[in-house]
Amino acid sequence: MMDQDACQPTPGAPCPSGENNGRREFLGAAVAAVATALTGCGKLSKEEFLQHNFRELSKEEVLTVIERLEKEYKEKFGKEVKVANTPALPGVMFGYALDLSRCIGCRRCVHACVKENNQSRDPEIQWIRVLELEKEEGVNLQHAEHYYNPDEVPREGHFYMPVQCQQCKKPPCVKVCPVGATWREKDGIVVVDYNWCIGCRYCMAACPYGARHFNWGDPQIPSKDVNPETHYLGNRPRAKGVVEKCTFCVQRTRQGKYPACLEVCPTGSRKFGNLLDKESEIRYILENKRVFKLKEELNTQPNFFYFYGV
Repeated sequence: MMDQDACQPTPGAPCPSGENNGRREFLGAAVAAVATALTGCGKLSKEEFLQHNFRELSKEEVLTVIERLEKEYKEKFGKEVKVANTPALPGVMFGYALDLSRCIGCRRCVHACVKENNQSRDPEIQWIRVLELEKEEGVNLQHAEHYYNPDEVPREGHFYMPVQCQQCKKPPCVKVCPVGATWREKDGIVVVDYNWCIGCRYCMAACPYGARHFNWGDPQIPSKDVNPETHYLGNRPRAKGVVEKCTFCVQRTRQGKYPACLEVCPTGSRKFGNLLDKESEIRYILENKRVFKLKEELNTQPNFFYFYGV
């Protein structure tokens, strides 16, 4: 019987090919087992499990990861899917503002977001919630109606308040992540590395806005509905066992476009722009309108603002 160290009697000595291959196979099986245990899903490859956090990858490693993902998505959906890794633009800090006096609660923003960001259709995951509130009570979230009939809006005596990721300057979700899978980018967008997320859901518990969503099952998206223009830190198809969230449509906004929810809004309630640009519309709103932040007392310092246009 061979001693367990007989393969390498001296440091640096080569192993017999059979022993070496056997140990490699054992290592591969062990990695696959650990990956399965961590993700709750048996589809994670050794390459995915051993991949570093996106922030730690070299340019060459990033390209390798992007190439692998595009190949996987093509095999899964039968169509070309582009995965961009466009970095934050210099001199840009994204901000969002929503006019509560104009929003009619139609929920078109909710469905445009689902379509743009490759959210699961069955069950459908929605990153935007629209609350119906009574005008007499103001912003009293305890009495907000989450499940109103969107075919009967706007209802007299009510107003509507969409809630999504607030892209906080001090995001509690980032603080609690045990593996560093989520962080705040230089342009203010809080992102998630879905390949690094272990699905512990600490971030969901920490978020005071209910803006993070967990994939309990394998996300179901019909191939015809897959948006092929994606970003690694944004709307690329996700897997079972990871948490996802709004990213201000990073795949669009870093290309100079508006978020999908803004473009579909029929009343012009939504405003988006560069907070560092003194001539931007959003800066004008912050400086000239009645503006407030949701749950401001928590000191999360959101870059998402609410205002009354009248």
